[in-house]
Amino acid sequence: MPKTFFFYDLETSGLNAREARIMQFAGQRTDMDLNPVGEPYNILVKLSDDILPEPGAIMVTGITPQQTLADGVSEAEFTKLLSEEIFTDDTITLGFNSVRFDDEFIRHTLWRNFYDPYEWCWSNGRSRWDMLDVVRLVRALRPEGIKWPVDENGKAVNKLELIAKENNLLHTKAHDALSDVEALIGVAKLIRQKQPKMFEYLLQMRDKREVLKLVNLETPQPFVYASGRYDPALQKTTVAYPVTAGTKPGSLLVWDARHDPTPYLRANPQQLASIIFADREARAVEGFQSLPVKELSPNKCPAVAPMGVLDEAAQKRLEIKLDEIQHNVSVLAAHPEFGEALRTAYEMREPYESGSDVESQLYNGFGDKKDLPRMQAVRGASPDELADFHPDFIDERLSQLLVRYKARNYPQALSDDERAGWEVYRAQKLHAQLPRYLETLQKMSQGPFDTFILEELQLWAESIIPAADS
Repeated sequence: MPKTFFFYDLETSGLNAREARIMQFAGQRTDMDLNPVGEPYNILVKLSDDILPEPGAIMVTGITPQQTLADGVSEAEFTKLLSEEIFTDDTITLGFNSVRFDDEFIRHTLWRNFYDPYEWCWSNGRSRWDMLDVVRLVRALRPEGIKWPVDENGKAVNKLELIAKENNLLHTKAHDALSDVEALIGVAKLIRQKQPKMFEYLLQMRDKREVLKLVNLETPQPFVYASGRYDPALQKTTVAYPVTAGTKPGSLLVWDARHDPTPYLRANPQQLASIIFADREARAVEGFQSLPVKELSPNKCPAVAPMGVLDEAAQKRLEIKLDEIQHNVSVLAAHPEFGEALRTAYEMREPYESGSDVESQLYNGFGDKKDLPRMQAVRGASPDELADFHPDFIDERLSQLLVRYKARNYPQALSDDERAGWEVYRAQKLHAQLPRYLETLQKMSQGPFDTFILEELQLWAESIIPAADS
């Protein structure tokens, strides 16, 4: 089967993938030459009655909960479509900031609906990519042939809608998922046309094995790296150097080689950690300097390139002085103990708090493979079959998820006890969130916001909030 791209974008009820929900999914499959294959997808997903959306998010997208109920499909139907039609073999799934945002929503949605949350982007020739850091690195290294937007202060910005506008690409409505997909395909075509070598090179770097050929601890070397963590005045691009293994599986800690590490060489791990994990208040103190180190995950499609791409124009554009880079790299190479101190400092990070609710616990651990047939049975069961289906899951999280799966997709399959438990859960959750939600609506009603959407959000809350004595 030939490889294809699937460009996609989401509009969601909020920013946190553990709590918010996908409300709109849009996508278009293309061949490897970026020509459309088939018709585009544009799907609304019903918002369930245990979710109060973030009003700010709804104001941006204009998609109300009521619209999803009228025109949308259930999450169970949506994930079935994803599995059968979207994430097919040999598909390269990609978006714009998708690795950090959209892909997280996909994972959590699949998990809630009894699909493996990971295999959609790695098994059977499947993979994922992200155009945001591609855009950053192309702009930094090979900007020729593309018009690049700047803000009112002349600073570089890489918003999809602005790049599309500058280059007269189709983009009818920002923050509409299908319109964003059309613009993204246009940007990808533009980069492929104007900078084909960069496009093909970075496409290969979606494979972590290719990344590790360049960025590793066995033969450490400086490399060019674009990331949102770096200075926007310097195109969010720097030269980095791997110093030690990271704390996440397979990750590495990399030092921004623009910076001389000498002042930090005598610092102990506790001192380093106090800088790395300083809170907002500490960072606001005059003179605070963050530590120029970050964790690079090879499996997250990092935009990295060898030093040979730094021609004179790129060096000038990025204000990179190769002699300083070489000096700083030499210092790092001569002090491997500094790398170990950094790793120890990173291990002092506060542990990830998943929360007590089961739906926020995806990353508490991988599921047991023995549960996969039971998960498949859940997905394939009719409402009548679900009513009497009580699989003995090894992973206890799945037993809790099953009740919610039934409640949201097939409420007729709930037993009386399950229905009562679901209503208790809804009441506790919604009543805890309601004061902040109503306060936000009240504040927004005093501003230049769409009155109709505010009224719809008020009505949504009134329609789903259980009585206080429920």
